[in-house]
Amino acid sequence: MTKEQLTAYADLLVNYCVELQAGERLYVSTTTLAAPLIGALQEAVLKAGGHLEYDLAVEGGGAAIRDYASPEQAGYVGVLFREAMENFEAYINIRAPFNLRQEPPAEELRNARREAVKPYYEMYFARTARRGEPGGLKRNSCVYPCPALAEEAGMSLEEYTDFVMQATKATSTDPKGAWLAVRERQQTVVDKLNSCTTFRYVNDRSDITFTTNGRTWINSDGQTNMPSGEVYTSPEEDSVNGKIHFDYPAINSGKVVRGVTLTVKDGYIESWTAEEGQDVLDETFKIEGTRRFGEAAIGTNYTIDRFSKNILFDEKIGGTVHMAIGQSYAQCGGKNQSSVHWDMIADMKKGGQIYADGELIYVDGLFIPELWPAA
Repeated sequence: MTKEQLTAYADLLVNYCVELQAGERLYVSTTTLAAPLIGALQEAVLKAGGHLEYDLAVEGGGAAIRDYASPEQAGYVGVLFREAMENFEAYINIRAPFNLRQEPPAEELRNARREAVKPYYEMYFARTARRGEPGGLKRNSCVYPCPALAEEAGMSLEEYTDFVMQATKATSTDPKGAWLAVRERQQTVVDKLNSCTTFRYVNDRSDITFTTNGRTWINSDGQTNMPSGEVYTSPEEDSVNGKIHFDYPAINSGKVVRGVTLTVKDGYIESWTAEEGQDVLDETFKIEGTRRFGEAAIGTNYTIDRFSKNILFDEKIGGTVHMAIGQSYAQCGGKNQSSVHWDMIADMKKGGQIYADGELIYVDGLFIPELWPAA
């Protein structure tokens, strides 16, 4: 990334995404690959009057835990992470992996880690649901362009950097203004969705319904994810019925699962198949809370013009819907709890339809013009 790109990206993250105020503490977790962005963030944080602390994973650290750690060591939760989840005002996670194909630790170590961090992730979800309130946590997830992500997306590093900058609007003439425009446009859709309670996603391989009584659709405008461009909710846990097929590959801990189809009755996933990666699905559905849905969403970012094998981008692709198994969003009113939140994406651009209280509101990957006028 150029100096200009780093400065623009850091400014967007600090001053729009987490809206850091004087005296507030920002915790950043990433790897040493993102060190140039950490430098730019330090400048932006100081200008905002805040304080920056960060945790940088090093190359080989994950492999060392896999090869040498005991369950007790794998489950150790660092002091800075604990303090940040409990008390910091802002948190940014910057994904910048060294390797996306590294063999994971043994199941015993993964379980130890999962149990150790569980109370802190529960705290994280509870605090992010109170963003803007006393004790709330402003958070954002984003990426730093690096070779592993570029290779996964099938791009050169230069192409991938341009892709990220375009999707995040970081180098537009007014990045904050561009995201405020996204917020305004999506709000029309959110207002409509929040006036309804029964929803149906239909395409040639899916027909699934859910209800949202007591739940809220959220306008995702780049503050919690960068990039964003989606509207989402947590369906009532026992309301989901039907079948849904996910066209796009679903990726879990570097493992690719293709052609997932889920069959659901009264909110409970009764059966599942995958054209590739059935074993990954089988193992996942053994984990507590994964056989109910934590999210239903609609992607609206039409500037993300290709699949990149990165869910942060892919779930936002305009013309798609996604549903996540596992953990619900408390800010939506969701109640399902799990250590897993796994998004899976369905294409709606060829014959897809969405109904809200029986009214057709979305056809072939687009909301009807009354809700989404042509630009």
